[in-house]
Amino acid sequence: MLVANRALCALAVVLGVTGCAGLRSYDQQLQATMSSAASGNVDGAIKLLDEANSGTKDLLYYLELGMLQRLGQRYGDSQKSWQAAVERVQVTDAGEDEGINALRNATSYVVNDSVRPYSGYDYEKTMLLTHMALNYLAMGDMDQARVAIKQTHELEGQIAEARRKEVERVEEDAKKRGAQTSFKELNGYPIETIDNADVNALRNSYQSALSHYLAGFVYEALGEASLAAPGYRMANELQPNQPALEEALRGLDQRMTQRDDGMTDVLFVVGAGSAPALQSRQFRMAVQTNTRAVLVVVSFPVMAENQYWRAPTGIAFDGGTDSVAFTPITSIDLMARRRLLDDMPAIMLRGTIRSASRAALQAGLQQGASTRDNSGAGARPIRGGRLAPAARSAFRECAAARAGVNAVGPRNVKERITQPRET
Repeated sequence: MLVANRALCALAVVLGVTGCAGLRSYDQQLQATMSSAASGNVDGAIKLLDEANSGTKDLLYYLELGMLQRLGQRYGDSQKSWQAAVERVQVTDAGEDEGINALRNATSYVVNDSVRPYSGYDYEKTMLLTHMALNYLAMGDMDQARVAIKQTHELEGQIAEARRKEVERVEEDAKKRGAQTSFKELNGYPIETIDNADVNALRNSYQSALSHYLAGFVYEALGEASLAAPGYRMANELQPNQPALEEALRGLDQRMTQRDDGMTDVLFVVGAGSAPALQSRQFRMAVQTNTRAVLVVVSFPVMAENQYWRAPTGIAFDGGTDSVAFTPITSIDLMARRRLLDDMPAIMLRGTIRSASRAALQAGLQQGASTRDNSGAGARPIRGGRLAPAARSAFRECAAARAGVNAVGPRNVKERITQPRET
């Protein structure tokens, strides 16, 4: 079928095909699923996902299932799966953001809070609604797509307020406790993976040019120019210097007033790749106690290199005689890295406080051992005894292909104290 096109606009969106993070390692579980989906065997990928989640179905499962069903053009089934995900996000976040509740509770700094249910990253929540809007558009339901877009914008406002309060609480608690919140002094941490020009160019981790461009496109299609303009304008602010986005805003009035010539605008939204895996790595921290310095090994989250990204360049049609170049406007890879960058002050605060608690306990045990040895109870004095690191995890190991979770919590590890050898 030949389609007459007034304008062809292709937007490349670095979207996660599959993969999320939770309290269990999803990276290994999803390797086979992602490989199956990448080869075009979507039904096989869904089967593998179901086999890996034979028990209780959680938020992560429904996020993955909905994306796979969307890839298989099963839009109705995808909406049902994502609606189940929305309901789980709402239950977890009822009343107040669970992350803020955890920060308010002082005991969360010294006890294992990894048992808190995973409620999803902020960008997962907003992109979930954006993808649901895309599904509605695929099914020809413009009115429901409008509803999903409106919900996305409302959610952005709620997240902005929640994050503002979270930052204030972290800064207040860090000042009160004299705790470290900067990860740049963490010896060996790969700072450049999350603190670089591309990541810092993002306004935040949850607003995307795709969501707002899509809002403008839908409102324009519905004849609501007054709402379309803010959508296009925000898309330009979030992703500046993109000619396709600039033209969308600049030519809005002309498109709205011109006569119907039988032509139509066609929008291609292309998603490719996935976000990086979130891994746990160990770093050494020197913690000063009242009596001595103790070397503590602490685990912190690190963004791994993205292995599932190949940048698409364009699309050809009409037998390859015509083509359209893509305009990249949203990278979930960068959004994931920005989210970790924004989370690091809170993660460092928890890590340093938990490490201090652990170091104080170990120093006390070592002091007690030294006192017993010095009392002459069958042991010689300590001479040059070295401090054994007290292993403590400030981050529960997770893995993600589209997103990650700051499941901050200690692992159960055994302490040991290095005793001096008899000479």
